[in-house]
Amino acid sequence: MMWKWIGAILVITGCGGFGFSLAASYKKEELALRQLIHVLNYMECELQYRLTPLPELCRQAGAEAGGPVRRVLTALAEELEHQISPDAASCMTAALRSIPELPRSLRSLFRALGQTLGRFDLPGQLQGLEAVRSDCRRALEALTKNRDVRIRSYQTLGLCAGAALAILFL
Repeated sequence: MMWKWIGAILVITGCGGFGFSLAASYKKEELALRQLIHVLNYMECELQYRLTPLPELCRQAGAEAGGPVRRVLTALAEELEHQISPDAASCMTAALRSIPELPRSLRSLFRALGQTLGRFDLPGQLQGLEAVRSDCRRALEALTKNRDVRIRSYQTLGLCAGAALAILFL
């Protein structure tokens, strides 16, 4: 009988942990989007006023951010410096391959950023940065809409699913 209770507690803990990890990943995605918006603002200022070369710009922008955004930009700077791929879009694709934990929405935003960097003249690059920034803002608004309710729902559903499974197994 004791083993059943231990198993029930483990099932509840496991499912609850899964719900809490979903909530944490939701928060991390929101933080990464905020960091990406900050980085895009930084990149726009650097391009507009200093005309910083692209590898150095990516390295400096990566230093401004943290987490997965920093790793993507640092990997992009490495790819651009070594010129493994012929253009920035190919380098961005290679950089994204090296960061598997990046959320899908951020991957598409980084791909759009890679399409604009180094491909156009300065006004074209600035327009591309603005387009990516507006996409980031839209994605951030979608995430923050009902944010607290979703996070609480993930956590509650994890615990309730664990309790339901524990009841079924007892």
